[in-house]
Amino acid sequence: METALYLIPVTLGETPIDQVLPSYNKEVILSIQHFIVEDVRTARRFLKKTDKDIDIDSLHFYTLNKHTTAEEVNTLLLPLEKGESMGVISEAGCPAIADPGADVVAIAQRKGLRTIPLVGPSSIILSIMASGFNGQSFAFHGYLPIDAGNRIKRLKELENRIYTEQQTQLFIETPYRNNKLIEDILKHCKPQTKLCIAANITCPEESIQTKTISEWKKKNPHLDKVPCIFLLYQ
Repeated sequence: METALYLIPVTLGETPIDQVLPSYNKEVILSIQHFIVEDVRTARRFLKKTDKDIDIDSLHFYTLNKHTTAEEVNTLLLPLEKGESMGVISEAGCPAIADPGADVVAIAQRKGLRTIPLVGPSSIILSIMASGFNGQSFAFHGYLPIDAGNRIKRLKELENRIYTEQQTQLFIETPYRNNKLIEDILKHCKPQTKLCIAANITCPEESIQTKTISEWKKKNPHLDKVPCIFLLYQ
């Protein structure tokens, strides 16, 4: 196997590995001893789920999250620079997308180190596929502002773009703040604007529904603590 920094997707929930990840990913994982992870505990659980016989205690884990300093990030790729493959694992979905893994990938690219993304579930792509919205022009904005005034202002800016640019707008929220975000969307967006709420993607409880704002108001969804991605379009 080629020596590289492998970007290893994980499941978006308690979905069976073989339902969303190719068998090749397991081959790659079993050939790697060094992993850059957002959380060691959940990364170990994912690796054990991938192969129950994996020798977890023989592996090396390096934490990369919002608390990692720039100086620490610069040292994470030392094993790769010495010729040992490394893997990047995020908390859910594809690493380096709305994820601190992007920082270490940028360093690898700058140093000319081989970077290989593996196939896996992306809530962004899957939700666009199932929404019925424009899949040729779209923008993902990550988290909207926490401050209520700034969040409402941002929502109106994104809604304006769907009408002026015919571009699908995607964003996410911390699950325990979903209901507040939905409340703001329903209160401040135009009645004819379409909202797709994609919840628990790839999981048994998956729900992907597209309705106009006026239709959503008739049945305000309750999605507290449910992983969701939100899409707006005209």
